[in-house]
Amino acid sequence: MPPAARNLRQRAITNENDENVGTQRLTRAKSAAMDSVVDVPKKQALNTKKSQTALAPAGQARKRVALGDRTNSIKTEAVGAGAKDAKEMKKPSVAKSGLAQAAHPTKVMKTSQKQPRSVLAPKEKNANSSGSKRPAPGSGIAGPMKKRQHSAPDSVKEDPEEEENIEPPTNIKVEDSKAAPKSKDVPVAAQVTETEVEVIPDLDKEDVDDPLMVSEYVGEIFEYLKELEIATMANPDYMDNQTELEWKMRGILVDWLLEVHTRFRLLPETLFLAVNIIDRFLSTKVVQLDRLQLVGVTAMFIASKYEEVLSPHVQNFRHVADDGFTEEEILSAERFVLSALDYDLSYPNPMNFLRRISKADNYDIQTRTLGKYLLEIGCLDHRFIAHPPSQVAAAAMYLSRMVLDRGAWDATLSHYAGYTDDEIQPVLELMIDYLSGPVLHEAFFKKYASKKFMKASIVLRSWCKKYVAQYGNPLQDTSKA
Repeated sequence: MPPAARNLRQRAITNENDENVGTQRLTRAKSAAMDSVVDVPKKQALNTKKSQTALAPAGQARKRVALGDRTNSIKTEAVGAGAKDAKEMKKPSVAKSGLAQAAHPTKVMKTSQKQPRSVLAPKEKNANSSGSKRPAPGSGIAGPMKKRQHSAPDSVKEDPEEEENIEPPTNIKVEDSKAAPKSKDVPVAAQVTETEVEVIPDLDKEDVDDPLMVSEYVGEIFEYLKELEIATMANPDYMDNQTELEWKMRGILVDWLLEVHTRFRLLPETLFLAVNIIDRFLSTKVVQLDRLQLVGVTAMFIASKYEEVLSPHVQNFRHVADDGFTEEEILSAERFVLSALDYDLSYPNPMNFLRRISKADNYDIQTRTLGKYLLEIGCLDHRFIAHPPSQVAAAAMYLSRMVLDRGAWDATLSHYAGYTDDEIQPVLELMIDYLSGPVLHEAFFKKYASKKFMKASIVLRSWCKKYVAQYGNPLQDTSKA
């Protein structure tokens, strides 16, 4: 290098005004070692400065208040150090710390604030205890004694003078005791009603969880059905208006419809509705003899549409009638019958009443099967047209229980059936008269003579013959009288 450059370099290094001359000559390792050694006292110095800020004068304390939790934690440690340390602390620092505590009362806890908390706990004890001499803080000597007398209701109730003042309530109790016999008479009447309710249990509570049973509206529904069955009853003397028809022909038609019903495996409600449609239609229209079968087929076709989930096709009914009528004739007859009935098919089915009574009979299958057989007698015999379906269902259950010796017709059964023993007797006599006579409807008898229906027709006819032989036919006795 040229000498001029060396001189410049030496001048730059030997500059006395440069403060970093000593540091530039050190190596990296030496500088790192010096930094590690220097860092430790720096941290200690900072800690000492923090400890001194708690006892610093006002200027420095204000700067440290902005740190928040650090200064507060240091101050609380200084406060909890003890009374000796607090005395050794300088007076101006304590005053400034008090100002800082007043500025932030929620962050710093004074020693004076801990005293009222210790007083609050035994304050209730002082109110009840008479020997406490410590007065309440911030109150006078005579003041708190008066307040304690008013604020202690338990001590007031123990005074005997105030017990004498509670004489009017005792007089009221005496008056209540005088009126006690009247109040006792009321529960006696209530007990009578409760015993009546216990005799007739509420069987619909079992079906509360079943929405299909609508147990909340069962009573109203059956009351409505009993009102409706009177409006949907046919004329019991409509055969007098027919010129070519007789009651025997009606029985033959219904017996044939029973065969159709069993062949198609339809519901029992379909059969009862079909018979009701026939009777109501014949009550309003005059029908010729050659059209009577068409009326029966059409009635079954309408009832199957109304009651069944899947009703048979028109071709099936045409085939059952031995192709005596075409499909167009059946459909035109359907429109004519519905217009004659004003499209009113709201017939209260007797099967609904039978199920209602069977619920009170614990759903006995054998009793219910015999009841179904007796119900279908009402379809074949024209004498049952004059009686509502609910009464026929009650008589069917009454007679089936009598045959099977299930017990008397108690209050529960009469409540859910809606008929007493005397009200059932007219329909019961008609059933006994039909069963005791010869077999008029063979298809009906064979249907219920099978094992599927527990041979209900055989059981009932054999019982009725014994009953008539022992007690006589009630209808014949009334006719003789």
